[in-house]
Amino acid sequence: MKTVKSTLALACLAALISSPVLAQQAGGLQGLLTDKTQNNYFEGAQIQIKELGITTVSRRDGSFRFANLPAGHYTLVVQYLGAPTVELPIDIKAGQTIEQAVTLAASQTEMDNIVVFGQRAGQASAINQQRVADSIKSIVSADAIGQFPDQNAAEALQRLPGLSIERDQGEGRFVGIRGIDPNLNNVTINGINVPSPEAGVRSVALDVIPSELIQSLEVSKSVTPDMDADAIGGSVEVKSLSAFDKNGTSASVTLQASQNTLRDDTSPKVSGSMTHVINDVFGVAAAISYFDRDFGSDNIESNGDDEIEQRYYSINRERIGAAVNFDYRPDFNNQYYLRTLYSKFADDEYRQANTFTFDGDDSEIERGSKDRYESQTILSVTAGGEHQRDNWLIEYQIGYSKADEDEPDALYYTFVGEEMAIDSDMQGQIPTITQDAAAQDLANYELDEVSFEDNYSKDTESSLKIDLTRSIDWNGNAVELKFGGKYRSRQKQADANIFIYDGDFDDIDPAMFATTTPDWGLGDFGPGLDRSSMRNYFNQNRSNLELADLDSELESNGASFVNEEDILAFYLMGKIDMDNLRIVAGLRYEDTDFSTRGMRVELIENEQTDVEDVVNTPWSNEHSYDYLLPSLNIRYSFNQQLLGRFAYTQTISRPKFEDAAAFQIIESKTEEDDGEFVTEREAEVGNPELKPYESDNIDLTLEYYPGDIGVLSAGYFYKDIKNFVIFADVAGTEGWDGFEEVVQPINGEQAKVSGFEFSWVKAFNNGLLLSANATLSDSEAVTMLDGERYETSLPNQSDKIGNITIGYESELFSLRLTTSYKSENLEEIDGELIRMEDAHQQIDFMGKYFIDQNMYLYFNAININDEPYYHYFDSRNINAQYEEYGRTFELGFNWTL
Repeated sequence: MKTVKSTLALACLAALISSPVLAQQAGGLQGLLTDKTQNNYFEGAQIQIKELGITTVSRRDGSFRFANLPAGHYTLVVQYLGAPTVELPIDIKAGQTIEQAVTLAASQTEMDNIVVFGQRAGQASAINQQRVADSIKSIVSADAIGQFPDQNAAEALQRLPGLSIERDQGEGRFVGIRGIDPNLNNVTINGINVPSPEAGVRSVALDVIPSELIQSLEVSKSVTPDMDADAIGGSVEVKSLSAFDKNGTSASVTLQASQNTLRDDTSPKVSGSMTHVINDVFGVAAAISYFDRDFGSDNIESNGDDEIEQRYYSINRERIGAAVNFDYRPDFNNQYYLRTLYSKFADDEYRQANTFTFDGDDSEIERGSKDRYESQTILSVTAGGEHQRDNWLIEYQIGYSKADEDEPDALYYTFVGEEMAIDSDMQGQIPTITQDAAAQDLANYELDEVSFEDNYSKDTESSLKIDLTRSIDWNGNAVELKFGGKYRSRQKQADANIFIYDGDFDDIDPAMFATTTPDWGLGDFGPGLDRSSMRNYFNQNRSNLELADLDSELESNGASFVNEEDILAFYLMGKIDMDNLRIVAGLRYEDTDFSTRGMRVELIENEQTDVEDVVNTPWSNEHSYDYLLPSLNIRYSFNQQLLGRFAYTQTISRPKFEDAAAFQIIESKTEEDDGEFVTEREAEVGNPELKPYESDNIDLTLEYYPGDIGVLSAGYFYKDIKNFVIFADVAGTEGWDGFEEVVQPINGEQAKVSGFEFSWVKAFNNGLLLSANATLSDSEAVTMLDGERYETSLPNQSDKIGNITIGYESELFSLRLTTSYKSENLEEIDGELIRMEDAHQQIDFMGKYFIDQNMYLYFNAININDEPYYHYFDSRNINAQYEEYGRTFELGFNWTL
């Protein structure tokens, strides 16, 4: 039924394209905004016909257009921060379309820097785009990304106000907007929604996308009706390069070597890009990036009570990214494009761990290993076009994206040593452990378990959208009406194959796997475990090991599911300019059909009947819902320098796939107790009936643009989130009578987030650059644990985040010293303990030396202050996790044509 509805609806929109009403008519003004070399275009310039009071904005290729202009003599005014204002006389004649090229003159040395060296081009472009945007946006351009030692999209975004990152092994991975869970953000590449490689989640790990493939990153903190509604935190748009970003031919090559001090490994990186325009109508752009990084981390964790774990990581991460884009523009009124982006992120991790459990004479140590190779890929392909037909702009796009995560042949070993003489006071960020010589001799351990896993997840989405825009004049005011539709079909699949071996280890002497002690910087680690020896032994002897069939079946089937989601959306919006006031308002309707297939898996252990078995029962569920969501964005220009914005929007975010998946893992044990047989049942289950998060959002900002490259802004935001998902024990409720514990995600009470954002960016004529931003926020949420209601802040919600950058630029040098800060935040409630993530502050440096206008050398220093990653329980003196990554230094060379 959904397919029929979507096909009919979109067919009606498509039919409008061929309607005679849209027949092309001549008239108006069109043009191109370039520098004096005519090789560089300017996006985000405000272009106005002075006498008529109507404005438009230059696009990324520098083009602009006015349609349906009355005949007459007018003045064209072009304003671009960082360049002198340009005023040109134009003569509009009835029935004609005038072409006007506009050149930004380099009357100041500042402008020369922009177009020649590109040192300030990125900053100027981002500020101009932010200034003319219809909604509240923050933007990072490709040139700005190159001004910081950021390796991926996530790290580039952390420099923006209100944005913070979640790190994995010291590298930026997930992006939070105003502290909101990354699962509640929307991420698109070239307009196509990006699926997530990881099983069960919606959040996109942006470290998969190398920064070299990116033309710009746009973060929308308030949405308009023509945007997807699933963006409670916000929406991140990744745009890859296009041949028409520059005129003619351009090329760039970067070579780099980096070294991590913790593991003392040197890692190579190479990237390149090329754009070429053929006959002014056909263009091709391509980029490729390869980075092979060896590094590691030293870690110590505890449960805050009686257990400490030491971890030593050796990691190799390989990133391969490629983009090939085609553009065909036979004339100014017709454009066609094909965009492709491929990225592969491979993580080869070997972890050695020692787990100490303190229980007097019964204390024990587990020495274990994790030998895992994991690859994540993202493929995005989109094709579309746009056509100008008199007062109509017609845009359409079809897209396909796929993300997967493959974890083949993961191998885990666990050795156990019992009755060990060990002790610890469990105090401090790095708690100390005392142990005797016997505890450090592998001969005193026995192999307890071997686990082998082959896991795979896949997330695919196909989409089709059509947008129609008509420009009209209403009582002397410029009005733009826009409507359209979008259809998205998504499938999320998780397939787990887990094999647990727990017997026939009598002939194994753990000492046969011993190797040199790892260079672990947090204390005494003890003997190491040889990776290749354990892998070889398992491959040669797997058939002789005893498989724990029931446990393996329970773990595998309980973690496998298939979710499908079809979304049909329509919207209607209007934009009106009345003197200094711009209003963008409208409605968006989204209808969702959700279905899930999985398994109800029950492990039965019954002493009374002497039965041990796993019962698998297929389980499926369907759920449909729809929303009509209003939005309002208002922009008011007090004068040419001061802008005010207000936004009221309603957004949603659909539940995480694993939370809404059809899976039930049930353990049922019948044991004798005082002469009677007693059955205890526990379960962990998904909830296909989960409702989406719903949020009412209010934003209010003031932006001051002094006239050159700079902006000073302050803003307030408020979010009232309903249907917040919490984990609760639902034992005893309908369907779960007789259970001791049933953990299930449910829709909870409201959560609220409010705060202030401040930002200041200034480029001085003497070459000094200053940038600072800060976000101060507060949140309230409710969670349930063991039947008790807890009022807390939102998980991962830091009440203070910020960045400070000091830079200097000349014709020879470009320097940046930057620090990013994120205050402590609640991670979770773990039993009776509150687990907190400590404040994190990292200092980075970037320096460039320009050999000439086409070549430069650069040096980056990352995590100069060697900041660790630290979590604690209740008080900072009770360790939950402490991890060190060391410093990283990069030396590179760039050549640009």
